[in-house]
Amino acid sequence: MSLLAQVQDDMKTAMKTAMKAKDKKTLAVVRQIKSAVMNEQINLGHDLTEEEELSVLSREVKQRKESIAEFKEGGREDLAKDTQAELDVLAKYLPAQLSEDEIKQVVAAAIEKTGATSPKDMGKVMGIVSAQTKGRADGKVVADTVKKALAN
Repeated sequence: MSLLAQVQDDMKTAMKTAMKAKDKKTLAVVRQIKSAVMNEQINLGHDLTEEEELSVLSREVKQRKESIAEFKEGGREDLAKDTQAELDVLAKYLPAQLSEDEIKQVVAAAIEKTGATSPKDMGKVMGIVSAQTKGRADGKVVADTVKKALAN
């Protein structure tokens, strides 16, 4: 089932649930996801592939993580909490996230494949690792793992 179809089904369910339980936050997030996917579809001019859908979701997650950090920095815990709730709804649509050990294995394989030996080779390694972990691991965590591995 495509992401758009899943979101539309969830939107119907969320509408019913929101009316009964007054859970408007979930419905709003599901609508935002649908809107983002449909906007991307219009911009590209074709139905999205699974990878493109994942890219849209990753972008939405990244925006919310950045917002949470800014809210906390500004002392707005109330807004950070609301945004975290949105992030929790978004996480439901993402594939299972890789563990730290799994990321290290992917990085080690990429280093071996490229023959990278120093931090100067980070671009080569990141190109391979990013493609394999897209949507399944935070880019910052992946970059930090690559940096540590190349520094040793």
